Amino acid sequence: MPRKFTPKVITGNALLEGDVVYLAADDSWTRELSQAELITDEADAQVRLIDAQARVGEVTGVYLADMAEGETGPEPTHFREDFRRTGPSNYFLGKQAS
Repeated sequence: MPRKFTPKVITGNALLEGDVVYLAADDSWTRELSQAELITDEADAQVRLIDAQARVGEVTGVYLADMAEGETGPEPTHFREDFRRTGPSNYFLGKQAS
């Protein structure tokens, strides 16, 4: 029996910088998870994913990530995505520097 569809965001890595990026509702890439489009329809998620994966000059490693609706936007439901949104794992680079 197939799993029930859960809300998702489209995420990947910026091609030039390597930063984690999320697809916003206006088709732009954002580095802020709170600005990502939370997709609640499975068919819409698949179409948006195919379109995002075709943008090979902008991003790499594009996939759907499970999320939940939070007060300030999408919130990760898995440790991996929570870890990715904070940036590199050392404390002096990227988002963790500020």
